[in-house]
Amino acid sequence: MARPFAIRTSTIYRYSLFALLLAVLGLFLVWPIVLTVRGGFRDAEGALTLRYILLVFQDPVLVRGLINSFMIAVFTTIGCMLLAMPLAVLAAKYDFRGKALVTSFVLVPLILPPFVGAIGMRALLGRFGSINAFLVDIGLLDPDGPGIDFLGGAMLGGAGRFWGVVIMQVLHLYPILYLNVTAALANLDPTLDEAALNLGAGRWRRFFRITLPLILPGVFAGTTIVFIWAFTELGTPLMFDYYTVTPVQVFWGISEIADNPRPYALVVVMLTVAVGCYLLGKLAFGRRGYAMQSKASVGAATVKLTGWRGWLALSAFVGVTLIAVMPHIGVVLASFTVDGAWYRSVLPKAFTTSHYGEALTHEMAYRSIQNSLMYALAAMVLAIALGLAISYMVVRVKIRGGWVLDALAMLPLAVPGLVMAFGYVAMTLAWPFREGDIFGGFFTVLGQNPNPIALLIIAYAIRRLPYIVRAAAAGLEQTSSELEEASMNLGAGRLYTIRRVVVPLIMANLIAGGILVFSFAMLEVSDSLVLAQQQQHFPITKAIWEFYNRLGDGPYIASAMGVWGMALLTVTLVGASVLMGKRLGAIFRV
Repeated sequence: MARPFAIRTSTIYRYSLFALLLAVLGLFLVWPIVLTVRGGFRDAEGALTLRYILLVFQDPVLVRGLINSFMIAVFTTIGCMLLAMPLAVLAAKYDFRGKALVTSFVLVPLILPPFVGAIGMRALLGRFGSINAFLVDIGLLDPDGPGIDFLGGAMLGGAGRFWGVVIMQVLHLYPILYLNVTAALANLDPTLDEAALNLGAGRWRRFFRITLPLILPGVFAGTTIVFIWAFTELGTPLMFDYYTVTPVQVFWGISEIADNPRPYALVVVMLTVAVGCYLLGKLAFGRRGYAMQSKASVGAATVKLTGWRGWLALSAFVGVTLIAVMPHIGVVLASFTVDGAWYRSVLPKAFTTSHYGEALTHEMAYRSIQNSLMYALAAMVLAIALGLAISYMVVRVKIRGGWVLDALAMLPLAVPGLVMAFGYVAMTLAWPFREGDIFGGFFTVLGQNPNPIALLIIAYAIRRLPYIVRAAAAGLEQTSSELEEASMNLGAGRLYTIRRVVVPLIMANLIAGGILVFSFAMLEVSDSLVLAQQQQHFPITKAIWEFYNRLGDGPYIASAMGVWGMALLTVTLVGASVLMGKRLGAIFRV
Protein backbone atom coordinates (compact mmCIF):
# COMPACT_ATOMS: atom_id res chain seq x y z
CA MET A 1 0.00 0.00 0.00
CA ALA A 2 2.96 2.30 0.50
CA ARG A 3 4.06 2.14 -3.13
CA PRO A 4 0.99 3.89 -4.65
CA PHE A 5 1.34 6.64 -2.03
CA ALA A 6 5.02 7.07 -2.95
CA ILE A 7 4.10 7.33 -6.63
CA ARG A 8 1.33 9.82 -5.88
CA THR A 9 3.65 11.90 -3.72
CA SER A 10 6.34 11.82 -6.40
CA THR A 11 3.78 12.95 -8.96
CA ILE A 12 2.76 15.85 -6.72
CA TYR A 13 6.39 16.91 -6.33
CA ARG A 14 7.02 16.66 -10.07
CA TYR A 15 4.03 18.76 -11.02
CA SER A 16 4.76 21.21 -8.21
CA LEU A 17 8.27 21.71 -9.62
CA PHE A 18 6.80 21.93 -13.12
CA ALA A 19 4.39 24.65 -11.95
CA LEU A 20 7.19 26.52 -10.14
CA LEU A 21 9.42 26.52 -13.23
CA LEU A 22 6.52 27.68 -15.40
CA ALA A 23 5.83 30.48 -12.91
CA VAL A 24 9.45 31.67 -12.92
CA LEU A 25 9.69 31.63 -16.72
CA GLY A 26 6.25 33.18 -17.02
CA LEU A 27 7.12 36.02 -14.64
CA PHE A 28 10.61 36.88 -15.89
CA LEU A 29 10.45 35.79 -19.53
CA VAL A 30 6.88 35.87 -20.86
CA TRP A 31 5.45 38.70 -18.80
CA PRO A 32 8.07 41.33 -19.78
CA ILE A 33 7.35 40.52 -23.43
CA VAL A 34 3.59 40.70 -22.83
CA LEU A 35 3.93 44.07 -21.06
CA THR A 36 5.98 45.43 -23.94
CA VAL A 37 3.55 44.21 -26.59
CA ARG A 38 0.56 45.44 -24.60
CA GLY A 39 2.17 48.85 -24.14
CA GLY A 40 2.49 49.26 -27.89
CA PHE A 41 -1.26 48.80 -28.39
CA ARG A 42 -2.63 50.94 -25.54
CA ASP A 43 -3.10 54.68 -25.31
CA ALA A 44 -2.76 56.87 -22.21
CA GLU A 45 -6.25 55.85 -21.03
CA GLY A 46 -5.51 52.14 -21.48
CA ALA A 47 -7.74 51.64 -24.54
CA LEU A 48 -6.60 49.40 -27.38
CA THR A 49 -5.28 51.31 -30.39
CA LEU A 50 -3.11 50.87 -33.47
CA ARG A 51 -2.25 54.54 -33.51
CA TYR A 52 1.26 54.28 -32.08
CA ILE A 53 2.19 51.32 -34.28
CA LEU A 54 1.07 53.29 -37.33
CA LEU A 55 2.98 56.36 -36.12
CA VAL A 56 6.18 54.32 -36.22
CA PHE A 57 5.72 53.80 -39.96
CA GLN A 58 4.74 57.44 -40.49
CA ASP A 59 7.96 58.74 -38.93
CA PRO A 60 10.65 58.74 -41.65
CA VAL A 61 13.46 58.61 -39.07
CA LEU A 62 12.05 55.47 -37.41
CA VAL A 63 11.36 53.86 -40.78
CA ARG A 64 14.94 54.57 -41.84
CA GLY A 65 16.12 53.00 -38.58
CA LEU A 66 14.13 49.83 -39.29
CA ILE A 67 15.46 49.63 -42.84
CA ASN A 68 19.05 50.16 -41.68
CA SER A 69 18.73 47.53 -38.95
CA PHE A 70 17.19 45.04 -41.37
CA MET A 71 19.89 45.63 -43.97
CA ILE A 72 22.63 45.30 -41.34
CA ALA A 73 21.15 41.92 -40.36
CA VAL A 74 20.86 40.78 -43.99
CA PHE A 75 24.41 41.72 -44.96
CA THR A 76 25.81 40.37 -41.69
CA THR A 77 24.11 37.02 -42.30
CA ILE A 78 25.33 36.88 -45.91
CA GLY A 79 28.85 37.78 -44.82
CA CYS A 80 28.84 35.11 -42.13
CA MET A 81 27.62 32.54 -44.67
CA LEU A 82 30.40 33.45 -47.10
CA LEU A 83 33.03 33.06 -44.37
CA ALA A 84 31.63 30.13 -42.39
CA MET A 85 30.35 27.73 -45.05
CA PRO A 86 33.66 27.14 -46.90
CA LEU A 87 35.57 26.83 -43.62
CA ALA A 88 33.04 24.35 -42.23
CA VAL A 89 33.22 22.20 -45.37
CA LEU A 90 37.02 22.25 -45.27
CA ALA A 91 37.03 21.28 -41.59
CA ALA A 92 34.48 18.48 -41.98
CA LYS A 93 35.54 16.86 -45.25
CA TYR A 94 39.26 17.44 -45.61
CA ASP A 95 42.45 16.88 -43.66
CA PHE A 96 45.57 18.98 -44.09
CA ARG A 97 48.71 19.92 -42.22
CA GLY A 98 48.03 22.27 -39.32
CA LYS A 99 44.27 21.65 -39.37
CA ALA A 100 43.93 21.00 -35.63
CA LEU A 101 45.72 24.25 -34.79
CA VAL A 102 43.95 26.59 -37.20
CA THR A 103 40.46 25.18 -36.57
CA SER A 104 40.94 25.79 -32.85
CA PHE A 105 41.47 29.49 -33.65
CA VAL A 106 38.05 29.80 -35.31
CA LEU A 107 36.50 30.63 -31.94
CA VAL A 108 38.90 33.54 -31.39
CA PRO A 109 36.46 36.22 -32.68
CA LEU A 110 33.95 35.21 -30.00
CA ILE A 111 36.32 36.39 -27.27
CA LEU A 112 35.75 40.04 -28.15
CA PRO A 113 32.23 41.51 -28.32
CA PRO A 114 31.79 43.84 -31.31
CA PHE A 115 30.86 46.50 -28.75
CA VAL A 116 34.52 46.53 -27.64
CA GLY A 117 36.01 45.59 -31.00
CA ALA A 118 34.59 48.77 -32.49
CA ILE A 119 37.24 50.68 -30.50
CA GLY A 120 39.99 48.81 -32.31
CA MET A 121 38.24 49.09 -35.67
CA ARG A 122 37.97 52.86 -35.34
CA ALA A 123 41.64 53.09 -34.44
CA LEU A 124 42.48 51.21 -37.63
CA LEU A 125 39.96 52.72 -40.06
CA GLY A 126 39.51 56.23 -38.65
CA ARG A 127 40.38 59.30 -40.69
CA PHE A 128 43.72 59.55 -38.86
CA GLY A 129 44.09 55.84 -38.15
CA SER A 130 46.53 53.14 -39.18
CA ILE A 131 45.18 52.43 -42.67
CA ASN A 132 45.31 56.07 -43.72
CA ALA A 133 48.81 56.40 -42.25
CA PHE A 134 49.93 53.34 -44.21
CA LEU A 135 48.50 54.77 -47.43
CA VAL A 136 50.42 58.00 -46.76
CA ASP A 137 53.64 56.07 -46.13
CA ILE A 138 53.42 54.27 -49.49
CA GLY A 139 52.58 57.48 -51.33
CA LEU A 140 48.93 56.88 -52.18
CA LEU A 141 47.63 59.73 -50.01
CA ASP A 142 48.72 63.32 -49.46
CA PRO A 143 50.28 63.59 -45.95
CA ASP A 144 48.68 67.05 -45.54
CA GLY A 145 45.28 65.88 -46.78
CA PRO A 146 42.25 64.92 -44.71
CA GLY A 147 42.60 61.19 -45.41
CA ILE A 148 39.87 58.74 -46.33
CA ASP A 149 36.90 58.77 -44.00
CA PHE A 150 36.27 55.00 -44.03
CA LEU A 151 33.79 55.16 -41.17
CA GLY A 152 32.26 58.55 -41.91
CA GLY A 153 29.69 59.98 -44.21
CA ALA A 154 31.92 60.53 -47.23
CA MET A 155 32.90 56.89 -47.77
CA LEU A 156 30.85 54.41 -49.81
CA GLY A 157 28.08 56.83 -50.68
CA GLY A 158 27.64 58.03 -47.12
CA ALA A 159 27.40 54.52 -45.67
CA GLY A 160 30.82 54.16 -44.08
CA ARG A 161 29.48 53.66 -40.58
CA PHE A 162 26.87 51.20 -41.86
CA TRP A 163 29.53 48.97 -43.39
CA GLY A 164 31.71 49.40 -40.32
CA VAL A 165 28.91 47.93 -38.19
CA VAL A 166 28.33 45.11 -40.70
CA ILE A 167 32.02 44.18 -40.93
CA MET A 168 32.43 44.26 -37.17
CA GLN A 169 29.44 41.96 -36.65
CA VAL A 170 30.45 39.56 -39.42
CA LEU A 171 33.91 39.16 -37.89
CA HIS A 172 32.32 38.47 -34.51
CA LEU A 173 29.38 36.22 -35.43
CA TYR A 174 30.64 33.93 -38.19
CA PRO A 175 31.97 31.34 -35.64
CA ILE A 176 28.38 30.70 -34.47
CA LEU A 177 27.36 29.73 -37.99
CA TYR A 178 30.58 27.76 -38.42
CA LEU A 179 29.87 25.73 -35.28
CA ASN A 180 26.34 24.89 -36.42
CA VAL A 181 27.32 23.91 -39.96
CA THR A 182 30.30 21.87 -38.77
CA ALA A 183 28.09 19.97 -36.32
CA ALA A 184 25.51 19.35 -39.05
CA LEU A 185 28.17 18.06 -41.47
CA ALA A 186 29.60 15.77 -38.80
CA ASN A 187 26.20 14.06 -38.42
CA LEU A 188 25.79 13.23 -42.11
CA ASP A 189 25.80 9.62 -43.23
CA PRO A 190 28.70 9.40 -45.73
CA THR A 191 27.05 6.49 -47.56
CA LEU A 192 24.54 8.90 -49.10
CA ASP A 193 27.31 10.94 -50.70
CA GLU A 194 29.08 7.77 -51.82
CA ALA A 195 25.87 6.48 -53.43
CA ALA A 196 25.49 9.73 -55.39
CA LEU A 197 29.15 9.51 -56.44
CA ASN A 198 28.64 5.95 -57.69
CA LEU A 199 25.69 7.18 -59.75
CA GLY A 200 27.95 9.69 -61.49
CA ALA A 201 27.08 12.90 -59.63
CA GLY A 202 29.85 15.48 -59.58
CA ARG A 203 31.23 17.27 -56.53
CA TRP A 204 29.08 20.40 -56.82
CA ARG A 205 25.94 18.47 -57.73
CA ARG A 206 26.40 16.22 -54.69
CA PHE A 207 26.87 19.26 -52.45
CA PHE A 208 23.76 21.10 -53.62
CA ARG A 209 21.51 18.04 -54.04
CA ILE A 210 22.66 15.84 -51.12
CA THR A 211 24.76 17.69 -48.55
CA LEU A 212 23.08 21.10 -48.45
CA PRO A 213 19.49 19.82 -48.05
CA LEU A 214 20.61 17.55 -45.21
CA ILE A 215 22.41 20.31 -43.31
CA LEU A 216 19.70 22.95 -43.84
CA PRO A 217 18.44 22.63 -40.24
CA GLY A 218 21.94 23.41 -38.96
CA VAL A 219 22.39 26.25 -41.45
CA PHE A 220 19.02 27.71 -40.53
CA ALA A 221 19.79 27.42 -36.81
CA GLY A 222 23.01 29.37 -37.23
CA THR A 223 21.67 32.01 -39.60
CA THR A 224 18.68 32.64 -37.33
CA ILE A 225 20.93 33.40 -34.37
CA VAL A 226 23.15 35.64 -36.51
CA PHE A 227 20.24 37.52 -38.11
CA ILE A 228 18.39 38.25 -34.86
CA TRP A 229 21.65 39.14 -33.09
CA ALA A 230 22.68 41.57 -35.83
CA PHE A 231 19.19 43.06 -36.22
CA THR A 232 18.93 43.91 -32.52
CA GLU A 233 22.59 44.67 -31.71
CA LEU A 234 22.82 47.87 -29.67
CA GLY A 235 26.46 48.25 -28.65
CA THR A 236 28.19 48.21 -32.05
CA PRO A 237 26.10 51.01 -33.67
CA LEU A 238 26.56 53.08 -30.52
CA MET A 239 30.33 52.72 -30.67
CA PHE A 240 30.36 53.65 -34.37
CA ASP A 241 28.10 56.68 -33.73
CA TYR A 242 25.57 55.14 -36.10
CA TYR A 243 22.34 56.15 -34.42
CA THR A 244 19.75 55.73 -37.20
CA VAL A 245 19.03 52.12 -36.31
CA THR A 246 16.09 50.74 -34.34
CA PRO A 247 18.03 49.38 -31.33
CA VAL A 248 19.67 52.77 -30.67
CA GLN A 249 16.34 54.55 -31.14
CA VAL A 250 14.80 52.19 -28.58
CA PHE A 251 17.73 52.85 -26.23
CA TRP A 252 17.24 56.61 -26.44
CA GLY A 253 13.50 56.12 -25.85
CA ILE A 254 13.93 54.44 -22.46
CA SER A 255 13.67 57.80 -20.69
CA GLU A 256 10.19 58.33 -22.23
CA ILE A 257 8.80 54.90 -21.33
CA ALA A 258 6.85 56.10 -18.28
CA ASP A 259 4.55 58.49 -20.16
CA ASN A 260 4.98 57.84 -23.91
CA PRO A 261 3.74 54.65 -25.64
CA ARG A 262 5.83 55.27 -28.75
CA PRO A 263 8.95 53.44 -27.45
CA TYR A 264 6.72 50.44 -26.72
CA ALA A 265 5.38 50.54 -30.26
CA LEU A 266 8.89 50.69 -31.70
CA VAL A 267 9.94 47.64 -29.65
CA VAL A 268 6.80 45.79 -30.81
CA VAL A 269 7.69 46.48 -34.43
CA MET A 270 11.28 45.34 -33.86
CA LEU A 271 10.10 42.16 -32.14
CA THR A 272 7.58 41.47 -34.92
CA VAL A 273 10.23 41.83 -37.61
CA ALA A 274 12.66 39.54 -35.76
CA VAL A 275 10.08 36.83 -35.05
CA GLY A 276 8.52 37.23 -38.50
CA CYS A 277 11.85 36.70 -40.23
CA TYR A 278 12.44 33.62 -38.09
CA LEU A 279 9.04 32.13 -38.94
CA LEU A 280 9.43 33.01 -42.61
CA GLY A 281 12.78 31.25 -42.72
CA LYS A 282 11.30 28.30 -40.87
CA LEU A 283 8.56 27.94 -43.47
CA ALA A 284 10.87 28.55 -46.42
CA PHE A 285 13.82 26.39 -45.34
CA GLY A 286 12.60 24.22 -42.49
CA ARG A 287 10.38 22.09 -44.75
CA ARG A 288 13.23 21.53 -47.16
CA GLY A 289 15.37 19.80 -44.55
CA TYR A 290 15.60 16.04 -44.95
CA ALA A 291 15.95 13.64 -42.07
CA MET A 292 18.21 10.61 -42.26
CA GLN A 293 16.68 7.29 -41.29
CA SER A 294 19.47 6.68 -38.82
CA LYS A 295 22.77 8.06 -37.71
CA ALA A 296 25.82 7.33 -39.80
CA SER A 297 26.75 3.67 -39.62
CA VAL A 298 30.35 4.44 -40.53
CA GLY A 299 32.55 7.42 -39.89
CA ALA A 300 33.00 9.92 -42.68
CA ALA A 301 36.41 9.58 -44.32
CA THR A 302 38.23 12.86 -44.80
CA VAL A 303 40.21 13.57 -47.94
CA LYS A 304 43.91 14.24 -47.39
CA LEU A 305 45.02 17.50 -49.00
CA THR A 306 48.72 17.76 -49.79
CA GLY A 307 50.93 20.14 -51.68
CA TRP A 308 49.47 23.43 -52.79
CA ARG A 309 45.91 22.27 -52.02
CA GLY A 310 46.83 21.70 -48.40
CA TRP A 311 48.53 25.08 -48.18
CA LEU A 312 45.47 26.72 -49.79
CA ALA A 313 43.14 25.16 -47.22
CA LEU A 314 45.46 26.22 -44.41
CA SER A 315 45.73 29.75 -45.75
CA ALA A 316 41.91 30.06 -45.86
CA PHE A 317 41.70 29.54 -42.11
CA VAL A 318 44.76 31.66 -41.39
CA GLY A 319 43.56 34.51 -43.62
CA VAL A 320 40.07 34.66 -42.14
CA THR A 321 41.42 34.46 -38.59
CA LEU A 322 43.94 37.25 -39.21
CA ILE A 323 41.22 39.51 -40.59
CA ALA A 324 38.93 38.62 -37.69
CA VAL A 325 41.56 39.48 -35.06
CA MET A 326 42.32 42.92 -36.52
CA PRO A 327 39.87 44.64 -34.13
CA HIS A 328 41.40 42.64 -31.25
CA ILE A 329 44.86 43.87 -32.22
CA GLY A 330 43.56 47.43 -32.42
CA VAL A 331 42.05 47.20 -28.93
CA VAL A 332 45.25 45.76 -27.45
CA LEU A 333 47.41 48.46 -29.09
CA ALA A 334 45.04 51.20 -27.95
CA SER A 335 45.19 49.88 -24.38
CA PHE A 336 49.00 50.42 -24.34
CA THR A 337 49.00 53.76 -26.20
CA VAL A 338 49.97 57.03 -24.53
CA ASP A 339 47.19 59.58 -24.83
CA GLY A 340 47.46 61.22 -28.27
CA ALA A 341 50.38 59.02 -29.43
CA TRP A 342 48.38 57.12 -32.06
CA TYR A 343 47.70 59.90 -34.54
CA ARG A 344 48.56 59.76 -38.25
CA SER A 345 50.80 56.73 -37.65
CA VAL A 346 50.56 53.05 -38.52
CA LEU A 347 51.46 52.08 -34.95
CA PRO A 348 51.39 54.06 -31.70
CA LYS A 349 54.46 56.25 -31.17
CA ALA A 350 54.61 55.78 -27.40
CA PHE A 351 53.42 53.04 -25.07
CA THR A 352 52.37 52.86 -21.43
CA THR A 353 50.84 50.38 -19.01
CA SER A 354 49.17 53.05 -16.90
CA HIS A 355 45.77 52.48 -18.52
CA TYR A 356 45.65 48.99 -17.04
CA GLY A 357 46.29 50.48 -13.64
CA GLU A 358 43.46 52.95 -14.19
CA ALA A 359 41.23 50.10 -15.36
CA LEU A 360 41.73 48.42 -11.99
CA THR A 361 41.99 51.39 -9.62
CA HIS A 362 39.62 54.04 -11.01
CA GLU A 363 36.51 54.07 -8.83
CA MET A 364 34.04 53.52 -11.69
CA ALA A 365 36.23 50.87 -13.36
CA TYR A 366 36.96 48.97 -10.14
CA ARG A 367 33.35 49.06 -9.01
CA SER A 368 32.09 47.96 -12.43
CA ILE A 369 34.43 44.94 -12.47
CA GLN A 370 33.34 44.06 -8.95
CA ASN A 371 29.68 44.47 -9.92
CA SER A 372 30.04 42.35 -13.05
CA LEU A 373 31.75 39.55 -11.13
CA MET A 374 28.93 39.55 -8.59
CA TYR A 375 26.16 39.75 -11.22
CA ALA A 376 27.72 37.09 -13.45
CA LEU A 377 28.41 34.63 -10.61
CA ALA A 378 24.89 34.99 -9.24
CA ALA A 379 23.42 34.65 -12.75
CA MET A 380 25.50 31.52 -13.36
CA VAL A 381 24.26 29.86 -10.17
CA LEU A 382 20.65 30.79 -10.93
CA ALA A 383 20.91 29.61 -14.54
CA ILE A 384 22.48 26.28 -13.52
CA ALA A 385 19.69 25.65 -10.99
CA LEU A 386 16.95 26.51 -13.48
CA GLY A 387 18.63 24.80 -16.42
CA LEU A 388 19.31 21.55 -14.56
CA ALA A 389 15.73 21.40 -13.29
CA ILE A 390 14.25 22.09 -16.73
CA SER A 391 16.48 19.64 -18.59
CA TYR A 392 15.88 16.91 -15.99
CA MET A 393 12.11 17.40 -16.24
CA VAL A 394 12.23 17.24 -20.03
CA VAL A 395 14.80 14.44 -20.55
CA ARG A 396 14.39 12.17 -17.52
CA VAL A 397 10.98 12.74 -15.98
CA LYS A 398 9.25 13.32 -19.34
CA ILE A 399 6.37 15.06 -17.63
CA ARG A 400 3.26 15.82 -19.65
CA GLY A 401 3.63 19.32 -21.05
CA GLY A 402 7.40 19.23 -20.66
CA TRP A 403 7.76 20.54 -24.20
CA VAL A 404 6.38 23.87 -22.93
CA LEU A 405 9.31 24.19 -20.52
CA ASP A 406 11.77 23.30 -23.26
CA ALA A 407 10.22 25.82 -25.68
CA LEU A 408 10.22 28.61 -23.09
CA ALA A 409 13.82 27.85 -22.11
CA MET A 410 14.86 28.25 -25.76
CA LEU A 411 12.80 31.43 -26.27
CA PRO A 412 15.61 33.83 -25.23
CA LEU A 413 17.59 32.73 -28.31
CA ALA A 414 14.79 33.95 -30.57
CA VAL A 415 13.74 37.06 -28.62
CA PRO A 416 16.12 40.04 -28.94
CA GLY A 417 18.01 40.92 -25.78
CA LEU A 418 17.03 44.57 -26.16
CA VAL A 419 13.35 43.56 -26.14
CA MET A 420 13.89 41.63 -22.91
CA ALA A 421 15.73 44.57 -21.32
CA PHE A 422 12.95 46.96 -22.37
CA GLY A 423 10.42 44.52 -20.94
CA TYR A 424 12.17 44.49 -17.57
CA VAL A 425 11.99 48.28 -17.47
CA ALA A 426 8.26 47.99 -18.25
CA MET A 427 7.93 45.51 -15.36
CA THR A 428 9.20 48.10 -12.89
CA LEU A 429 6.37 50.42 -13.95
CA ALA A 430 3.66 47.83 -13.25
CA TRP A 431 2.28 46.27 -10.06
CA PRO A 432 3.78 44.81 -7.86
CA PHE A 433 7.22 46.15 -8.92
CA ARG A 434 6.39 49.85 -9.08
CA GLU A 435 8.09 52.15 -6.63
CA GLY A 436 6.11 51.97 -3.43
CA ASP A 437 4.56 48.56 -4.19
CA ILE A 438 5.44 45.22 -2.57
CA PHE A 439 8.65 44.59 -4.51
CA GLY A 440 9.30 48.17 -5.59
CA GLY A 441 12.43 48.50 -3.47
CA PHE A 442 14.09 45.47 -5.09
CA PHE A 443 13.23 45.99 -8.77
CA THR A 444 13.73 49.61 -9.78
CA VAL A 445 15.43 50.96 -12.90
CA LEU A 446 14.20 54.53 -13.29
CA GLY A 447 13.64 57.16 -10.62
CA GLN A 448 15.72 58.85 -7.95
CA ASN A 449 16.90 55.71 -6.12
CA PRO A 450 16.99 52.81 -8.59
CA ASN A 451 17.91 49.31 -7.47
CA PRO A 452 18.38 47.18 -10.62
CA ILE A 453 20.72 44.55 -9.09
CA ALA A 454 18.13 41.77 -8.87
CA LEU A 455 16.85 42.52 -12.38
CA LEU A 456 20.36 42.50 -13.83
CA ILE A 457 21.09 39.09 -12.30
CA ILE A 458 17.75 37.67 -13.46
CA ALA A 459 18.16 39.20 -16.92
CA TYR A 460 21.65 37.71 -17.35
CA ALA A 461 20.45 34.29 -16.18
CA ILE A 462 17.32 34.19 -18.36
CA ARG A 463 19.15 35.49 -21.44
CA ARG A 464 21.77 32.70 -21.20
CA LEU A 465 19.49 29.97 -19.85
CA PRO A 466 19.46 28.11 -23.22
CA TYR A 467 23.20 27.41 -22.88
CA ILE A 468 22.70 25.56 -19.61
CA VAL A 469 19.57 23.73 -20.76
CA ARG A 470 21.24 22.53 -23.96
CA ALA A 471 24.44 21.53 -22.18
CA ALA A 472 22.64 19.69 -19.35
CA ALA A 473 20.19 18.00 -21.74
CA ALA A 474 23.10 16.78 -23.88
CA GLY A 475 24.74 15.30 -20.79
CA LEU A 476 21.55 13.59 -19.63
CA GLU A 477 20.87 12.12 -23.06
CA GLN A 478 24.36 10.64 -23.19
CA THR A 479 24.25 9.01 -19.74
CA SER A 480 22.19 5.97 -18.84
CA SER A 481 19.35 6.27 -16.35
CA GLU A 482 20.14 2.82 -14.89
CA LEU A 483 22.43 4.26 -12.21
CA GLU A 484 19.67 6.60 -11.05
CA GLU A 485 17.17 3.74 -10.95
CA ALA A 486 19.62 1.62 -8.97
CA SER A 487 20.14 4.45 -6.48
CA MET A 488 16.42 4.93 -5.91
CA ASN A 489 15.84 1.16 -5.70
CA LEU A 490 18.34 1.14 -2.84
CA GLY A 491 16.24 3.68 -0.97
CA ALA A 492 17.79 7.01 -2.01
CA GLY A 493 15.41 9.87 -2.66
CA ARG A 494 15.26 11.63 -6.01
CA LEU A 495 16.95 14.80 -4.77
CA TYR A 496 19.75 12.79 -3.16
CA THR A 497 20.14 10.76 -6.37
CA ILE A 498 20.32 13.90 -8.47
CA ARG A 499 22.93 15.44 -6.16
CA ARG A 500 25.13 12.33 -5.76
CA VAL A 501 24.64 10.50 -9.08
CA VAL A 502 23.23 12.74 -11.82
CA VAL A 503 25.21 15.93 -11.19
CA PRO A 504 28.63 14.18 -11.03
CA LEU A 505 27.86 12.34 -14.28
CA ILE A 506 27.05 15.53 -16.21
CA MET A 507 29.41 17.85 -14.32
CA ALA A 508 31.49 18.60 -17.42
CA ASN A 509 28.37 19.74 -19.29
CA LEU A 510 27.21 21.88 -16.39
CA ILE A 511 30.64 23.47 -16.07
CA ALA A 512 30.78 24.16 -19.81
CA GLY A 513 27.34 25.75 -19.85
CA GLY A 514 28.03 27.60 -16.61
CA ILE A 515 31.23 29.23 -17.80
CA LEU A 516 29.49 30.30 -21.00
CA VAL A 517 26.76 31.92 -18.90
CA PHE A 518 29.38 33.58 -16.70
CA SER A 519 31.52 34.87 -19.55
CA PHE A 520 28.69 36.24 -21.68
CA ALA A 521 27.02 37.75 -18.60
CA MET A 522 30.27 39.55 -17.80
CA LEU A 523 30.16 41.26 -21.20
CA GLU A 524 26.39 41.52 -21.74
CA VAL A 525 25.58 44.77 -23.53
CA SER A 526 21.84 45.37 -23.97
CA ASP A 527 20.75 44.54 -20.42
CA SER A 528 23.72 46.40 -18.94
CA LEU A 529 23.23 49.62 -20.92
CA VAL A 530 19.46 49.70 -20.34
CA LEU A 531 19.04 48.49 -16.75
CA ALA A 532 22.06 50.12 -15.04
CA GLN A 533 21.32 53.84 -14.95
CA GLN A 534 23.55 55.00 -12.07
CA GLN A 535 27.31 54.63 -11.66
CA GLN A 536 27.23 52.52 -8.49
CA HIS A 537 25.35 49.80 -10.41
CA PHE A 538 27.40 49.89 -13.64
CA PRO A 539 28.58 46.52 -15.00
CA ILE A 540 31.83 46.47 -16.95
CA THR A 541 30.22 47.08 -20.36
CA LYS A 542 28.39 50.18 -19.14
CA ALA A 543 31.67 51.45 -17.67
CA ILE A 544 33.44 50.83 -20.98
CA TRP A 545 30.74 52.88 -22.71
CA GLU A 546 31.11 55.72 -20.21
CA PHE A 547 34.91 55.73 -20.46
CA TYR A 548 34.82 55.65 -24.24
CA ASN A 549 32.74 58.83 -24.28
CA ARG A 550 35.11 60.59 -21.87
CA LEU A 551 37.63 62.98 -23.38
CA GLY A 552 41.36 62.42 -22.96
CA ASP A 553 42.42 58.97 -21.80
CA GLY A 554 38.86 57.59 -21.64
CA PRO A 555 39.04 55.48 -24.85
CA TYR A 556 42.40 54.02 -23.77
CA ILE A 557 41.05 52.98 -20.37
CA ALA A 558 38.02 51.52 -22.14
CA SER A 559 40.42 49.52 -24.34
CA ALA A 560 42.29 48.22 -21.30
CA MET A 561 39.01 47.10 -19.74
CA GLY A 562 38.14 45.45 -23.05
CA VAL A 563 41.43 43.52 -22.97
CA TRP A 564 40.58 42.25 -19.48
CA GLY A 565 37.29 41.08 -20.93
CA MET A 566 39.06 39.40 -23.86
CA ALA A 567 41.34 37.53 -21.48
CA LEU A 568 38.36 36.34 -19.44
CA LEU A 569 36.41 35.13 -22.47
CA THR A 570 39.49 33.43 -23.91
CA VAL A 571 39.90 31.29 -20.80
CA THR A 572 36.20 30.48 -20.50
CA LEU A 573 35.59 29.65 -24.17
CA VAL A 574 38.69 27.46 -24.35
CA GLY A 575 37.50 25.68 -21.23
CA ALA A 576 34.01 25.17 -22.66
CA SER A 577 35.45 23.94 -25.95
CA VAL A 578 37.68 21.41 -24.17
CA LEU A 579 34.80 20.13 -22.06
CA MET A 580 32.18 19.91 -24.82
CA GLY A 581 34.26 19.46 -27.97
CA LYS A 582 32.18 19.34 -31.15
CA ARG A 583 28.99 19.51 -29.08
CA LEU A 584 29.71 23.19 -28.37
CA GLY A 585 27.90 24.13 -31.59
CA ALA A 586 24.62 22.69 -30.27
CA ILE A 587 24.53 25.38 -27.59
CA PHE A 588 24.18 28.15 -30.22
CA ARG A 589 21.09 26.68 -31.86
CA VAL A 590 17.47 27.82 -31.86
